[in-house]
Amino acid sequence: MKILILGKGYIANRCKEVWGEEAIMPGAKIYSKEDMLKLLDEYQPDVVFNAAGVTGKPNVDWCEDHPVETLEGNVLMPIAAALACQERGIYLLHLGSGCIFYGDSPHPDKKWRENDFGNPSATYSRAKWAADLALSLLPNVGIARIRMPIDYIRGERNLIDKLAKYPKIIDVENSVTVVEDMIYVTHQLLEKKAEGIFHVTNPGTLRHKETMDLYKELVDQSHTNEWISEDDLVNLGLATKKRSNNFLHSENLEKIGIHMRDVHEAIRDTMEKYAKELKTMNKE
Repeated sequence: MKILILGKGYIANRCKEVWGEEAIMPGAKIYSKEDMLKLLDEYQPDVVFNAAGVTGKPNVDWCEDHPVETLEGNVLMPIAAALACQERGIYLLHLGSGCIFYGDSPHPDKKWRENDFGNPSATYSRAKWAADLALSLLPNVGIARIRMPIDYIRGERNLIDKLAKYPKIIDVENSVTVVEDMIYVTHQLLEKKAEGIFHVTNPGTLRHKETMDLYKELVDQSHTNEWISEDDLVNLGLATKKRSNNFLHSENLEKIGIHMRDVHEAIRDTMEKYAKELKTMNKE
């Protein structure tokens, strides 16, 4: 299988590292359907994985002040890529976000299903939801939604590194995505050319305090931070808007026989690997 990866950020690079020669990552920016058609004709991929997008720096608050760039990167670009793939008959897997859901779902277990309608408020979340609405109309397209990526490789997008650098943290409970598992799942979706929406999150939920307790146990016993409320996050000027917190259920992955590790098993394994990676880096 020949995979064309769109994007050159954190997730794109991690997938390329694991998939090796099976994947091509040109890093070209897509501004139109014609740009995408040129890439498809040049590289002749079997499938396309769109890991490109705009998340903002240092975080998604950037998107509030840059709505045009956010829409270009998270709505117009995926649609252009999808239309080109439709024209060439090539399967597209688009990397979506579970941040389109805020709070509890209307279901008894409070978990959001793939076909539930989003209720986003932040600019970034609204743009991601707009892309989902458009792409979900097309055949031969899959959408893989992730949440709060956690990885054993250090990086500014890694939830472990994000939380470790914050002196003040809110203790919220969420569905999360362990990146090592996500790379395996997205490859499976590409192999199957699976159509529809998939919640690529590890079963179960995780509190930020659980993550930091593991960090203190396995990585840095001297680490400290202050726990604050969600309201404090905005009131203290640490965020422009409240963050999306939610629980996701992966019904559609189960239907096609793809399973992910329980979140608590996966986070301990990831934190142990993270600690080993950090020790290796410090020795070098």
